[in-house]
Amino acid sequence: MRIIPAIDLIDGKCVRLYQGDFAKTTEVAPDPVTQLKRFIADGAELVHVVDLDGARTGRPAQLELIETLCKASSVPIEVGGGIRDLDTVRKYAEIGADRIVLGTAAIENPEFLKAAVKEFPEKIVAGIDAKNGKVATHGWLSVTEMDAIDFAKEMESLGVQRIVFTDISRDGTMKGPNLEALKSLLDAVSCDIIASGGITSEEDVKNLSAIGIQEGIVGKAIYEGKIRLKGAEK
Repeated sequence: MRIIPAIDLIDGKCVRLYQGDFAKTTEVAPDPVTQLKRFIADGAELVHVVDLDGARTGRPAQLELIETLCKASSVPIEVGGGIRDLDTVRKYAEIGADRIVLGTAAIENPEFLKAAVKEFPEKIVAGIDAKNGKVATHGWLSVTEMDAIDFAKEMESLGVQRIVFTDISRDGTMKGPNLEALKSLLDAVSCDIIASGGITSEEDVKNLSAIGIQEGIVGKAIYEGKIRLKGAEK
């Protein structure tokens, strides 16, 4: 399984949230470019970058910084946060983002998602953030009544090939991933599922790999040295 280290951005700095709570923010690195290069030196093959300010406001807040990261990177960059229209998708594609994650907009505007997938079939990733099985939106600030599995099936029907699934209740908690929810998702759709939230140890990585997960986004556990990119189970 491939480990994808996460760089979550607020005000130009790398942070971590606890269960998606913006009031529980910890700065983990002051310089995102230095952190990116450190991840690459440690063996990262892909880096996940999230504009958390954009996720809250619904518009890109750190496009210039993310462009700098894309230019500085020798590995693919996956970008998410506040991408709500096709022009923004095109901007991220132009600055070099290899994957573009659509979350809230995919729920609120399926036609936008459909158009984005048609124009960038290999780049678009659907982001499903779930709490107690229900889809959350707007930087996890709102929880809908939409079932996460049903939403995944809808995304697949629109042509989505990859889904990032984040269990909010596990994110930043170091309690391990929600294997049951991930297995249910794998059984329900044929999309590649990228696990996110709660991946804490090498044992978690092995467990995810055992159920068929090929990629996992890891934040806090890498910053705290509990998972090493070079030592992770591939």
